[in-house]
Amino acid sequence: MKIALWQTPPHHDVQTALEQIDSAAKQARAAGAVVMVTPEMALGGYNIGPEKCAELAQQADGLIAALKQIATAHDIALVAGLALPGEGRPFNGAIAVDGHGRELCCYHKTHLYGDVDRAQFTAGKALSGLFDLHGWRIGLAICYDVEFPEVTRSLALQGAELILVPTANMAPFTSVATRLVPARAEENAVVVAYCNYTGHEGDFDYCGLSCVCGPDGNDLARSKASDSDVLIADLSHAALADCRAVMTHLRDRRPELYRP
Repeated sequence: MKIALWQTPPHHDVQTALEQIDSAAKQARAAGAVVMVTPEMALGGYNIGPEKCAELAQQADGLIAALKQIATAHDIALVAGLALPGEGRPFNGAIAVDGHGRELCCYHKTHLYGDVDRAQFTAGKALSGLFDLHGWRIGLAICYDVEFPEVTRSLALQGAELILVPTANMAPFTSVATRLVPARAEENAVVVAYCNYTGHEGDFDYCGLSCVCGPDGNDLARSKASDSDVLIADLSHAALADCRAVMTHLRDRRPELYRP
């Protein structure tokens, strides 16, 4: 299965964002990808303030409908970040739709990072459920979530083979993409796809480095910090099985020792 990550600068106008997603999805499908991941809050930008996030959340139904139309037009699944209605403040969300426009999963970011996240959003109350796509068991996380080993471990224990992570990670935290994401993949023998912004937004300098890390922790594909492009990676169930035959951390766990 080929997957695509759309590394892009933020787009604050939602119509422009949708047009750019449409163009990227067309490019990804032409390259053979069957699913494309966007950055965090791809529909409207991330560092935009509480009022703008609330306005975007009110538009969520229409934006999701537009995403479904794009997915159907190009016969490609989409995992896109956007603001969703919440309790008081909106949720920082990600929606997964398949190539027929059917909703597969809706996830709310559970781990909020810093003053920007906490001022703009309400934290989600549950980790992602899993969904099936082209024979793969898939879970979602958003940006800071992946920095907590419990998140990917929990998804892996549920049976996840692939974890898709819309992201808005900024300098100087390049070690997340270069060190933590490969570690999350290796320690759980899963594929982790981490899709980040590039460029600037307010006082944030996004560090790019979008990547797909295989179950051995090695890169299957990686963007540079400044690239604005569609990154393609080819995933293999055979390679996953081979890796899991020797990377046995999940079955070698001793949870009886891990209680407080």
